[in-house]
Amino acid sequence: MKNIDFTYLEGMAPLVERIKNKKAILDNARPLPSGSLHRVKHDLALEWTYNSNSIEGNSLTLAETRVVLEDGITIGGKPLKEHFEAINHDKAIGYLEGLLDDSYALRCIDILHLHELVMKNIDDQFAGRIRNGMVRIVGANFTPPSPDKISDLLNELLEDIHTNVFNLDIPILASFFHHRLVWIHPFFDGNGRTGRLAMNLLLMKYGFPPAIILKNDRIKYYSALNQANKGDFSKISLLVLQALERSLNMYMNIIPDEYEQYESIAQIAKDPLVPYGMEYISLLARTGKIDAYKDGRNWLTTKSAVLGHSIR
Repeated sequence: MKNIDFTYLEGMAPLVERIKNKKAILDNARPLPSGSLHRVKHDLALEWTYNSNSIEGNSLTLAETRVVLEDGITIGGKPLKEHFEAINHDKAIGYLEGLLDDSYALRCIDILHLHELVMKNIDDQFAGRIRNGMVRIVGANFTPPSPDKISDLLNELLEDIHTNVFNLDIPILASFFHHRLVWIHPFFDGNGRTGRLAMNLLLMKYGFPPAIILKNDRIKYYSALNQANKGDFSKISLLVLQALERSLNMYMNIIPDEYEQYESIAQIAKDPLVPYGMEYISLLARTGKIDAYKDGRNWLTTKSAVLGHSIR
């Protein structure tokens, strides 16, 4: 982490502060209504499994993923491998949640076990094992390090995370960790899913909900990782922060008197009291300048967020 330029963080300060404020409100509101809390956790876990697998090419829909996990039903015409991917990822989330307590510190063995769970019945020979050969990633702008360097690079990465020498806010630290783990590419397959699980293990250790990168942001996500390979972490950090705020909003909505009415940008732009057009509001949302989150392909925000923004 020593040679990384973090000056881009200045532009993300409002988004980071907004996330920290929402987490503080959430922490102060605990205990949350148990029924609503269970529903949010369940929905997030389902979305997490669906989106993470979809990014890697799994063709199960969200509804089909729900049926596989909740009813144990095989979807006709879909490969058995895709069913294992859904079941495995769900079990990996359960393992991850079982690790969390106040004294937990992220360990290499836990990353290996997450990978083992992700790849069970898919590639049992290398599930949970560091690769012993070189790999080439189609579409990436880098070649992963040789296998003899992986163990040292993982230990160095975990040391950077534990010491946090630049005193980064945890969401920023998590985005850096995710990229670096995927860059090390410790496994032959399953690096993306394992990397996103490990990133969320780090976030959840500090009391944040999981940041779920959406399937619809797949191209943006890979582009952000490629940009980070060249030393610019701004896009991957923005993507993680926006995903995290989306999850926080889901929790905020079950706090009495904290509910915000999120609407489509198109709907808000029609309001005669709103001084901005749809394109400008969309730009504000996509760049993290206002409180907004993505639902499928559409951005949602609130009228108060738009009216509270001032052009600088």
